[in-house]
Amino acid sequence: MCIKHLEESKIVVIVRGVAKDKLIPLAQAMYDGGIRFMECTYDSSGKIPDEEIADNIKMLSQHFENKMFIGAGTVLTEKQVILTKEAGGKFIISPDTNADIIKTTKNCGLVSIPGALTPTEIATAKRAGADFIKVFPMDSMGVKYLKDVLAPLSHCKLLAVGGVTKDNMNEYFEAGAKGIGIGSGIVHKPAIESGDFAEITRRAKLYTEGLI
Repeated sequence: MCIKHLEESKIVVIVRGVAKDKLIPLAQAMYDGGIRFMECTYDSSGKIPDEEIADNIKMLSQHFENKMFIGAGTVLTEKQVILTKEAGGKFIISPDTNADIIKTTKNCGLVSIPGALTPTEIATAKRAGADFIKVFPMDSMGVKYLKDVLAPLSHCKLLAVGGVTKDNMNEYFEAGAKGIGIGSGIVHKPAIESGDFAEITRRAKLYTEGLI
């Protein structure tokens, strides 16, 4: 079900470094703007414990049950996959292709979205069982790269992440992307800090209403 909905809604919003008390109003503002997928990232520096991020995922998953799909990003360990599953998360996004992470994700019944860049990495992720593959950093490669990669790998469902904006997102969809990942284009830190969640909704609508 999560896979089908992602193909339909096409946008995953990446949320990193937002205070816990701001997460529900942020998610509600994004929901009001048409967003249905939200990724809470683990902290690869280790400054924020995995359990704290998992608690945020649990809080959001419970609050937005049957409304939004909440998942985890920057997943680098199998422990993080299991914590996400226990917290009620629905999908796992990683910056790299790790067959063990993909296997654990699928065994937990979650949607697997590893990161990859080269054709070899993309094909490896697909063979390992990935549902979607995050092509990152997309802005370093461009739309033509995505289109060229999909010529021989059309069986792979690719998400374009990194440098995708409301102005160029439809170019990626026209090139064959099944979805996109958006960060600061929607998660505007000054608006969150000032409590201007109407601005978050406005930004979300620029994306959701601008889809081809």
